[in-house]
Amino acid sequence: MSKPSPTPSTPWPCLRQEGKGQTQRAVLDISVSPNAKKTELVGWHDGALRIRLAAPPVDGAANDALRKWLAHELGLSQSQVELLRGASGRRKQWALDTSIEAVAAWLATQPTLQN
Repeated sequence: MSKPSPTPSTPWPCLRQEGKGQTQRAVLDISVSPNAKKTELVGWHDGALRIRLAAPPVDGAANDALRKWLAHELGLSQSQVELLRGASGRRKQWALDTSIEAVAAWLATQPTLQN
């Protein structure tokens, strides 16, 4: 698994900023694999973070599990993590009420994302 090419706005192709001024938030592209043994970040898939979820893709359980995991990992409340796109698909976009720099710093600490 190799790291995808960066985009001009951030060194992380899965991460971008949305909004202006005080309404800025980070947007993260994620590819999920539900029904895993445990929830974990495992690397890259087509320019998105690949995360295995220990939750079934039934009645929003996987989305709820991913929201809780992202909030915990990034030190946010669950209300600061919003699903933008992909409610019923594997490819999702999540808006995070935090700075793009904070998310980039978290990504930089993830051993599975290093070359």
